[in-house]
Amino acid sequence: MPPSPDVHFISGLPRSGSTLLSALLSQNPALTTSGRTSPVAPMILRVSSLMAEGEYARDFDTAKRDRVLRQLLESYYAPGRTGNIVIDTHRDWCARLGLIESVFPKARVICCVRDPVWILDSLERLIVRDPILSSHLVPIGKRATQHDRLDHLLSPDGVFGYAWRVLIEAFHGPFANRLILLDYDYLARYPKATLAALTRELALPEHDYALDCVEGADHTPFDQALSTPGLHSLRKEVNFIERRCILPPAVQERLAGGMFWRSPQASENGVRILA
Repeated sequence: MPPSPDVHFISGLPRSGSTLLSALLSQNPALTTSGRTSPVAPMILRVSSLMAEGEYARDFDTAKRDRVLRQLLESYYAPGRTGNIVIDTHRDWCARLGLIESVFPKARVICCVRDPVWILDSLERLIVRDPILSSHLVPIGKRATQHDRLDHLLSPDGVFGYAWRVLIEAFHGPFANRLILLDYDYLARYPKATLAALTRELALPEHDYALDCVEGADHTPFDQALSTPGLHSLRKEVNFIERRCILPPAVQERLAGGMFWRSPQASENGVRILA
């Protein structure tokens, strides 16, 4: 059995570079990444709920609980794992910083963030690319108009709304010093500097990343299951592309000022900002 890996996590907002970051980090032979959202967080949360309630609750003291939860992640990544540092991706990690503090005490959570205006613009572009609006990112009853779609995406059940609330909770919570907030604009414009800063912050083995030859895992089946082709597609080269925003001015105004991580309070919370 390989030695227990060091563990870090990628979380944060959708359409903010988590797939790109994972693909880049996967080039480093010392790292094993999930590539996209993995099932590890849901598995751990379901098992931990069994430990907390019902007839089995008294079977688990703190040490046994933490050992079982840690081994779930180790077992998932053990087959074929080459690097001894695992970086797992899921939005729920921001909502479980207390669990991370207990089970993975050395772990940090890299939160990929981006201007909410451009996140919603990106999601809307993905959805309307399909002429029959079949994307499961929005329920069928909410797909008729852009306003309906945006209202759902921003709601507590929406892919953006949920992640936004979880990130704010983590940012202001007692474990905020575990967060590293990585701004997508910074990653896209200055990928070399971003990866160097992340390498220092996490004490990762250094690697010369190929920024003009990005290759991620094949996420086509996952995207097809959501009827959203291209959801996790990547360009070959890391760069920043300017484009016109397709959101109405009223929506842009509603989302303006949402980049709270750029405020002085970020450093007061102990959050490390890469931006």
